[in-house]
Amino acid sequence: MTFVFAGTLGLNRSLAIEKDRGCIDGLLLAPVDRSAIYFGKAIGNLIFMLIVEIIVLPVYSLLYNVNLFKPGLLLVILLGSIGYIAVGTLLATMAVQARTRDILLPILLFPVALPVLMASVKASNGFLQALPMAEIQPWLNLLIVYDIIFTAVAFMVFDYVVEE
Repeated sequence: MTFVFAGTLGLNRSLAIEKDRGCIDGLLLAPVDRSAIYFGKAIGNLIFMLIVEIIVLPVYSLLYNVNLFKPGLLLVILLGSIGYIAVGTLLATMAVQARTRDILLPILLFPVALPVLMASVKASNGFLQALPMAEIQPWLNLLIVYDIIFTAVAFMVFDYVVEE
């Protein structure tokens, strides 16, 4: 939940500052494909979220006296972050146009991101309890498919979202 909270705050702030200063209009006037703008924003948001995760994981590992640096768990965190940021960047771009953008983004984002959050929690639980890979694999598959689908959808519709 810490990662979700930090990611939502980061998504809100990353586009709100550019909207308030008029930088989004400048980006849209640049002679580049608009999908490059999406991927640039998404990579920036992902880097922010990964920095938060790099800071939080050692702290949680010390506080709870649990080794959180297992390769499978780190893979789940990475896949969950990618899925959350892929859909979050698109929805933040939509919500930034509204006056109530700070409230609107979580309302739009949480129902759409619920599958990636559930799959991340279930797969993380599986790795922490050392369950067999056969029980964890469906959740990892869901994360991978979610990441691919929502990255592709965001790539295809970003042009239409920023036109308004």
